[in-house]
Amino acid sequence: MNDLNHYVGGDLSLSPTGGLSTVSGVTRGKQRILRRLLTNPGDYIYEPTYGAGLGRYVGALVNIPQVTALIRGQLQMEACVAQSPAPVISVSQPTPGTLSVGIRYTDAPSGEPTTLYFDVS
Repeated sequence: MNDLNHYVGGDLSLSPTGGLSTVSGVTRGKQRILRRLLTNPGDYIYEPTYGAGLGRYVGALVNIPQVTALIRGQLQMEACVAQSPAPVISVSQPTPGTLSVGIRYTDAPSGEPTTLYFDVS
């Protein structure tokens, strides 16, 4: 299955023929995870519980175990994330304006070990 090639906060990508670019596999899964973690709950009116809203923690005093648990719960709802072995999640706040997240997981469709690191600022 394919999705449009679009990372949250970026532009849609074009294919070599000038159409909209699509992605599949591990890249598709990474895009879906980022979209879920960065979307605020309630932003999708037909799925009000979708999203972790990590952006709301930027500039705030962060309870790292709470944010880690939030991410873990959201990852359990993503079909691309295998639940065994369990994803390994690291969260840190290097500066008050930045939240750094690292996730090591197994891509469920391919069985490939995958790593996703991103900052929210």
